[in-house]
Amino acid sequence: MVSKPSMLLYLHGFNSSPGSHKANVIRQYCQQHRPDIKLEIPQLPHFPRRAADYLDAFVSNHHRDYKIGLVGSSLGGYLSTWLNDKYGCRAVVVNPAVRPYELLVDFLGQQTNPYTHQNYVLETKHILELRALEVLELKTPQDFWLLQQKGDEILDYRQAVEKYHASRATIEAGGDHSFVDFERYPQQIVEFLQL
Repeated sequence: MVSKPSMLLYLHGFNSSPGSHKANVIRQYCQQHRPDIKLEIPQLPHFPRRAADYLDAFVSNHHRDYKIGLVGSSLGGYLSTWLNDKYGCRAVVVNPAVRPYELLVDFLGQQTNPYTHQNYVLETKHILELRALEVLELKTPQDFWLLQQKGDEILDYRQAVEKYHASRATIEAGGDHSFVDFERYPQQIVEFLQL
């Protein structure tokens, strides 16, 4: 049996983009060391239901032909957890949002993505869309690796430690929401995802 080619799907966080630092670190690593991996770093729609529909269609279209591994940062970690629940893809979640519907209530109203400069309005219905994507219990905790820094100034790191308690976890003192020195991890990430 011929093994499937590998695909790494990187999911950025809220108001981020494929131009973010962690996305670039993954991109450079794959270009230099693993050009055989098909790397996908989409610009996700701002609204949760649209983002979920996009990702659902994308993974559905590719998972028969590729072995897909996920890397999700912040809100991308939340979406990666949802995709794992649906398709069983292994996932590395980096400072993941666990209950983003609680956090984003503070961001209702006019938003501007600092990377793309797109303007949009975040409404209460979008918070409800986020809540609908919640995975309450991980079916396969061994499919996850949590990369978490305690100095995350945006998210309560304890929520992620609790959520992924049965998964592989690297929990570092200090750092921040961007995950300081992420450059240390791409090779280990690719190995964990078995790509």
